[in-house]
Amino acid sequence: MSKNLTKRLEDYSKWYNELVVKADLAENSGVRGCMVIKPYGYAIWEKMQAELDRMFKETGHSNAYFPLFVPKSMFEAEEKNAEGFAKECAIVTHYRLKNDPDKPGKLMVDPNAKLEEELIVRPTSEAIIWSTYKNWVQSYRDLPLLINQWANVVRWEMRTRLFLRTAEFLWQEGHTAHATKAEAIAESEKMMNVYADFAENFMAIPVIKGLKTETERFAGAEETYCIEALMQDGKALQAGTSHFLGQNFAKAFDVKFANQEGKQEHVWGTSWGVSTRLMGALVMTHSDDNGLVLPPNLAPIQVVIVPIFKTDEEFEKISAVANDLAAQFRKMRISVKYDDRTTQKPGFKFAEWELKGVPVRIAIGPKDLENGTFEVARRDTLTKEAKSADGIADYVNGLLSQIQDDLFAKALQYRDTHITEVSNFEEFKEVLEGKGGFIAAHWDGTAETEEKIKELTKATIRCIALDRKEEAGSCVFTGKPSVGRVLFAKAY
Repeated sequence: MSKNLTKRLEDYSKWYNELVVKADLAENSGVRGCMVIKPYGYAIWEKMQAELDRMFKETGHSNAYFPLFVPKSMFEAEEKNAEGFAKECAIVTHYRLKNDPDKPGKLMVDPNAKLEEELIVRPTSEAIIWSTYKNWVQSYRDLPLLINQWANVVRWEMRTRLFLRTAEFLWQEGHTAHATKAEAIAESEKMMNVYADFAENFMAIPVIKGLKTETERFAGAEETYCIEALMQDGKALQAGTSHFLGQNFAKAFDVKFANQEGKQEHVWGTSWGVSTRLMGALVMTHSDDNGLVLPPNLAPIQVVIVPIFKTDEEFEKISAVANDLAAQFRKMRISVKYDDRTTQKPGFKFAEWELKGVPVRIAIGPKDLENGTFEVARRDTLTKEAKSADGIADYVNGLLSQIQDDLFAKALQYRDTHITEVSNFEEFKEVLEGKGGFIAAHWDGTAETEEKIKELTKATIRCIALDRKEEAGSCVFTGKPSVGRVLFAKAY
């Protein structure tokens, strides 16, 4: 199997696009800016979904589902949110087509089927959900309200890229209501930590937890918590956000509750979400010039067994051993595939599973049966060794954990060596264009300076890290006083 992937160092963007398609994750569809997620890609998303869903339920959240359409007047109720998403909205104006009298066989919009009120195809669901919460919350006994939904959303992006930015994408969005400000802030922080836990322990991606600046904040939020990751090309990727909404949406939709003294108060809200953009992060953090490298905790197939044989008799003997080994793996809850296709040669299979990022490959031939050994290959390091057939299942189980840890350590080492402190703007530009990564620089706290730096360099403030040291300094651009460094980077 010929991979013919562009090398990362030659053209990272082209390498990414080719890999997503060739590894059977996704492809462009017949709808502009929308993608088809193929079975192998969707299997990874399902594993992500399953782990996140478990984590949400463990923290007290329940799943629900809300409509795809939002009446325009409802969408406009919270002004900042409406303004923030206005340019990305798709709008339904009519509800019927009819035959075009001038063009036989063609359809046209029926001018008599105009909607009384236009409908927005949800770019996010705060409006429809908060209008519903008004009916669900009357008393302090109804709080907290902890709801999540798995859904698709539409944001009419002009420049799209598979997984990273598409007009329609899959995500989850949590929406919660609380009796106090402190509770809502604690919820926002908790969900940011859930996302960080997932990114690091399942995706093997180290992240920086922080706050967005006012400019980068979610429209309608009082505070946005985020996790920021660093890709292999030195660009940042926002991997998840959690928003403290204050009482903005509660006031816009009049969501009140009677407190313990019987007094009416507006609730306090949060919203938080991650999307199929995480698939892009997974590809870009670990993969190499040979294809995908998947962390075992999210790989749809953790182990593939490939038989090497010449005769039907050899194939039968190897298959008996391979099927027994596969059964052992399944008992240990390790996902395994025995690739017994007789239509492809072993070399083709090796290349295919390497491209698809299967963490461990086991090859079994006649000599292996004689010697009582199997050839075990690691996808992450591309190394292989002969291992005794005795105890092989336990060995591979340990190896999968080792690969998971090693992928995280490798990504962490890259991330940590690509956080660079700078003291002036010349140095800022030099590091940005040469080394890349996160640039830790003092900033005077103004939106004007933030915008000017973005205009001149295309770098944005990714976050104000939660663990940053408070230290007086001078803004890298204006020289004005600063209370601490923030992290800048070019980003996806």
